[in-house]
Amino acid sequence: MTFFLQMLSNGIVVGSIYGLVALGFVLIYRASGALNLANGEFVLFGPYICLVLLTSYKVPFYIAIIITLIVSAILGLIVERLVVRPLQHAPAISVIMATLGLANLLAGAIHMIWGHGTKIFPPVFPQTPVQFGGVIVTPVYLWSFVIVIVLLIVFTIFFKYSKIGLAMRAVADDQGAAQSVGMSVKFVYAVTWSIAAMVAAIGGVLLGNISGVSPVMATIGLTVLPVVILGGLDSVAGAIIGGFLIGIVQNIAGGYLDPLVGGGLKEVVPFIIVLLILMVKPHGLFGSKGIERV
Repeated sequence: MTFFLQMLSNGIVVGSIYGLVALGFVLIYRASGALNLANGEFVLFGPYICLVLLTSYKVPFYIAIIITLIVSAILGLIVERLVVRPLQHAPAISVIMATLGLANLLAGAIHMIWGHGTKIFPPVFPQTPVQFGGVIVTPVYLWSFVIVIVLLIVFTIFFKYSKIGLAMRAVADDQGAAQSVGMSVKFVYAVTWSIAAMVAAIGGVLLGNISGVSPVMATIGLTVLPVVILGGLDSVAGAIIGGFLIGIVQNIAGGYLDPLVGGGLKEVVPFIIVLLILMVKPHGLFGSKGIERV
């Protein structure tokens, strides 16, 4: 029972980060109707920037995070202006292929600048494990979970009640109607890509503190894709719930089933879950039935 609770707790933490990263996918899909296949590289870019600030320039962690978010937002703006905006009226598949090319470009740049090895974050969180009953939780997991939950609550409030959040929802629902009342679609697109890049950076920094930073981390973009599809491509709540579901099932499968089959099943389980769910609910758990298939 203790082993199960250990796997469950780890799955909840990892799932919360999945949900946060999936939020970036959902924002961009709602704004442009396309998937950002470079999201994994966005996740990877943030922790490398933060790590350089911490190790090379000895910047305090909270200041490093702020600078990382600013740099990530600028990256999102650049991508929106140079890659996405010229394709604003192109088919969604054109945007998807452009982000795929962008993913390869960013991956190559990251390899050239920071190399291929794993880099470890200096200790940021307390090191003494916390015990809940028989379950041992390291502080980095605990703090990561708390940070993600706070951010998810903040983003939910932002989307529902802030002026920019309401504009993003309006543009996602009907661009023509939004423009008719004076909303700038281009501005909303730019803000959306900036927020998506910052969300990815936060997720990357938290994952980097848990397991180190390496180019392999970019595969989280592929891992989170089932989360987005499971929850529904246009559903913020679906991304969060899907993240928790995938994270929990993936960790439990890794703990119990991987030893029986020699490993590797943990990485496949998310796609198996999505396949089974889509056979029953083709638009995901919370997705709109109007989602376009691309």
